[in-house]
Amino acid sequence: MIMYDFCVLRDYRRSARVDQFISDEIGLISRNQLKQRVKDLKINDRAAKLSRKVAPGDRIRLELETPPRIDLVPEEIPLNILYENERVIVVNKPQGLVVHPAPGNYTGTLVHGLLYYREIEADEEDFRPGIVHRLDKDTSGVLITAKDQEAHEFLSRQFQEKTTRKVYFAICRGSMETTEGKVEDRLGRSDRNRQLFTAVSRGGKPALTRYRVLRRWKNASFVALFPATGRTHQLRVHMRSIGHPILGDPLYGAGEKDGCSLMLHAFSLKIVLPGAAGVSCFRAPLPERFGTVIRHLAAERG
Repeated sequence: MIMYDFCVLRDYRRSARVDQFISDEIGLISRNQLKQRVKDLKINDRAAKLSRKVAPGDRIRLELETPPRIDLVPEEIPLNILYENERVIVVNKPQGLVVHPAPGNYTGTLVHGLLYYREIEADEEDFRPGIVHRLDKDTSGVLITAKDQEAHEFLSRQFQEKTTRKVYFAICRGSMETTEGKVEDRLGRSDRNRQLFTAVSRGGKPALTRYRVLRRWKNASFVALFPATGRTHQLRVHMRSIGHPILGDPLYGAGEKDGCSLMLHAFSLKIVLPGAAGVSCFRAPLPERFGTVIRHLAAERG
């Protein structure tokens, strides 16, 4: 069993269920995982249901079942390695590859491929050995992984302190009028669909994305995205929020109606490597799917 104690701050003003509070405000686990693993829940020392609303000053005591152990069996998965030394491996993650095991994807992940490629130092209960940050399944591009725990902590700290610099390329729907801009808000899970994220007036987490339009066509734009934060689905939510969803996005756009897969690619990452004095920059060339769509858009323009 795993025990947690939380306190709802006195200035908390949102009316939320306790499962929403634990998932969205605390960020412990998803509501679905909470429902599956909750063993005991008390609010102010009284038994409570996950649907109970929380109030400022409430004390929450949560007991969770220990998650089932996942046996990680190395799998031969092709890896496009951009850089490697004795501490890190930088890969160009292809579209469609899940980064680490999760419900619905317990095999065939990048983690399984890394374990096959070489031994990665990890704790016994670590289901994500080497993984420092992640990319969505349908997002391709640069991803750095650690070979040992010390390197993992060193790299993770830079993401937490927001000292890394990332550039993404995307093709978005519509010809964008402004050449540069930014989207800044707070992102939280949607009340209508818990798999989606949206801008919220209260709660959530701060999110900031800057963008620059590099090329325009009649019905689309080629855009460079500079995320200052790393929230789940941040770039996809932000581009939709300004009326230009990323082409091929099945969650925040028209998806299959666009006639292409998600046109989002992590192009570059600047980060300090363990033991290095300066910043390293890694780049992943645009995948062929971008060239195909760009040629199609150029032909339409003509």
